[in-house]
Amino acid sequence: MTTRFQKIAGIFSFIFILGQTVSAQLAPIKHIEGRWDITITNKDGKTSPSWLEVNHSGVKYLNGYFVGSGGSARPISRITFEGDKMSFSIPPQWENIDKDLVVEATLNGDKLTGTMHTPSGEMVSWTGVRAPKLNSTKTPVWGTPIKLFNGKNLDGWEATGATNQWIVENGVLKSPKSGSNLRTVKTFNDFKLHVEFRYPEESNSGVYLRGRYEVQVTDSKGRDPLKDQLGAVYGFIAPLEMPAKSAGEWQSFDITLVGRVVTVVLNGKTIIYKNEIPGITGGALDSNEGEPGPIFFQGDHGPIEYRNIVITPAK
Repeated sequence: MTTRFQKIAGIFSFIFILGQTVSAQLAPIKHIEGRWDITITNKDGKTSPSWLEVNHSGVKYLNGYFVGSGGSARPISRITFEGDKMSFSIPPQWENIDKDLVVEATLNGDKLTGTMHTPSGEMVSWTGVRAPKLNSTKTPVWGTPIKLFNGKNLDGWEATGATNQWIVENGVLKSPKSGSNLRTVKTFNDFKLHVEFRYPEESNSGVYLRGRYEVQVTDSKGRDPLKDQLGAVYGFIAPLEMPAKSAGEWQSFDITLVGRVVTVVLNGKTIIYKNEIPGITGGALDSNEGEPGPIFFQGDHGPIEYRNIVITPAK
């Protein structure tokens, strides 16, 4: 019996030592792990938002995801982190260039400071802070619904570009051609949003929640429910199914956002249910995820129409 207990004790001792060894190996890379909200500054002083997620892969290596100022979340196969220095590279996404994006940074406490060498040859500086968790255990108490669009004019809205192609006709908010994006003047935290939309064939737009998280609007009838199709949180969350109507028909979203948790109902069918949005999507207004933000319509990808835009904020 003594021998048996000695064997069992030996097994537990081995497991304990192995656990300590793995923990010790993970300790150095734990400092860099997590989600980072990034602000990029180019040589002219103009800023743009970005986002980074760093995860451990086994006990020695790191990988992750990166979102630039445009495009979708891109996987990073390997992130190097030694001492306080981090670096990685990823191939271009939409750029018609063969060079990689090369990212380098230094970790100091809960702040990253570094540079990015873009595929076009530009070098920009950037800073990163840890993204807020935005967790909430409380059930929202909803306030009074607010009509964001009065059906008559653009009161309460402003274009984000130099020119404004958005018009109002017969109670419909229209962008007849590609141009500026459009945002609400007011900003919001948690909310329920109802919006109806219509697009011509092959057109594309997006409804940005807090100006940071794009719910995709694109001609998707008959297509698979992928991360870049109608109703997806662009690049992050694919819809469960694709109840899209034909181009030229009015369709509707009913979207609930509480913290990072989103539910999307498309044309009466729940296609995303209480799913966490990891971070900002390409084209976001900023990366300040802990702050309230506007409702923001994409107008730079083709003609689009919206109507019956009603938001119910949480109290």
